[in-house]
Amino acid sequence: MKSAHVRLRQAVAQRITHHRANRRWQKLTAGVVESTPLSSDLRPVVFFNASTRLQAMSLNAAFSLLSALGVRTQGVPVILFACKRGMTRCVLGSNRDQFETTPPCEACVRQSRAVFTNLPTRWFEYEEDHALNEQIADLSVTQLQAVEHQGVPLGAFALNSLRWMLRRHTLADDGSTRAFFHAYILSAWNVYRQAKLLLQDVNPQAVVLFNGMFFPEAAVRHACVEAGVRVITHEVGLRPMTAFFTDGQATAYPMHIPADFELTPEMEQKLDAYLNARLSGDFTMAGIRFWPEMQRLSPEFTEKARRFKHIVPVFTNVIFDTSQVHANTIFSDMFAWLEHVRCAAAHHPETLFVIRAHPDECRPGKESRESVADWVKQNGVENLPNVVFFDANEYVSSYELIQQAHLVMVYNSTIGLEAALMGKPVLAGGKARFTQLETAYLPQNLHQFQALLDQFLSTPHIETPAIFKRDARRFLYYQLFVTSLEFQDFLEEDGVWKGYVQLRKIQASQLRPENSPTMQIVLDGILNQGGFTAAP
Repeated sequence: MKSAHVRLRQAVAQRITHHRANRRWQKLTAGVVESTPLSSDLRPVVFFNASTRLQAMSLNAAFSLLSALGVRTQGVPVILFACKRGMTRCVLGSNRDQFETTPPCEACVRQSRAVFTNLPTRWFEYEEDHALNEQIADLSVTQLQAVEHQGVPLGAFALNSLRWMLRRHTLADDGSTRAFFHAYILSAWNVYRQAKLLLQDVNPQAVVLFNGMFFPEAAVRHACVEAGVRVITHEVGLRPMTAFFTDGQATAYPMHIPADFELTPEMEQKLDAYLNARLSGDFTMAGIRFWPEMQRLSPEFTEKARRFKHIVPVFTNVIFDTSQVHANTIFSDMFAWLEHVRCAAAHHPETLFVIRAHPDECRPGKESRESVADWVKQNGVENLPNVVFFDANEYVSSYELIQQAHLVMVYNSTIGLEAALMGKPVLAGGKARFTQLETAYLPQNLHQFQALLDQFLSTPHIETPAIFKRDARRFLYYQLFVTSLEFQDFLEEDGVWKGYVQLRKIQASQLRPENSPTMQIVLDGILNQGGFTAAP
């Protein structure tokens, strides 16, 4: 355990680093405002991201502010919609173990004031709707999930956020969970009402939001859709310091890939270089490195595998991830899918099923509280002689498993795309980003899923359509190098918190579209309804 002296030194260093970083933002903002006069006849663009950070600058908070400053370089007014104790509980400011702990509003507002200096900011505070509070006061967790008020699905907004905050899918009907649910619903309603007033007052040409899934951003998005205002959402891209912007829902990662798009030899080489690094575990996302090391399969595993006719790796997801909302098309959730996997294992003793927990389940500070390991233990899955389970902290090479696989099963994990790239047949249990193209078998319903699984487990060889591998390469290249926009010219890691960044020493002129390919794409997308895509 760190001594009090060490903790104090680290806290002081963190504050100094973040104070200096904020000064850079202030200087850059001042430079943009001073160098570009406003055009009085242009409608503003609103930016909102209340669920990206509390203190300092996360990647998505930086993407948002840089984009706002880029818009401002074109003389277009920007308005930052900002929380000033406008929610009694927020997603990042909730203490999942103690509802009574209030969010660190003072520090959060201080950070907003520091980096929003010189830009028009519309602050919103909390105004409770007592009638709504009374209406939901005695509802159960199940009833709260279905709460809809004046046509706004507040219960659904709160549910997605609550699952992420509590790090679980199945919610207990206890006092703490109900208290958080109440707070999220009432806070979402307040954000929605304040957003409606803002839209009426400023009539923006577009609103740019982080993610669009957590309840503050979901509430604003709903208000925009009702008012007919264009909504743009953004998320982190697959490569370091990259962002994905879309007119759709960023967590679903919608992409339009032209039917005639084919990889050139140069593109093939570029993609292969990325894949070689990833196959060795050398990759990060949102500043997080998932694999500290990549381990070979043990001799014991290899010896056991020889006793079976087939090997079927089963790759899971993090159950509370916001992508799960889009994935649940065949099954109610990932654990319902895993139950079908368990039944298949019981009926096919000749096949070795290898269940692999996602490494993000054990990420420090984000540990899952409804894990695949828990499910395995509760359902006695490891007692099946033809099942091997690798937990989230066992860094066994997934790619070795895929190389030996007869069939690869995924829910909606990206590893399914990589398995398709390796020429393996992939059966998806849920809608994935990569199933936008023909990359894997995605049944339309439960009956089709079961029929395909039985067929694949009973056949000695599965014929995989050639288009699966072709489309997998086309999809991954597009996702990596066309829709993931590069911000590394503007940002670098802050060296304090993983996933947090600071500005490089840049000038206001660098944010102008003629000086930055990334800004040219972002601004064309926001102001001219471009496609937010780089040239292939």
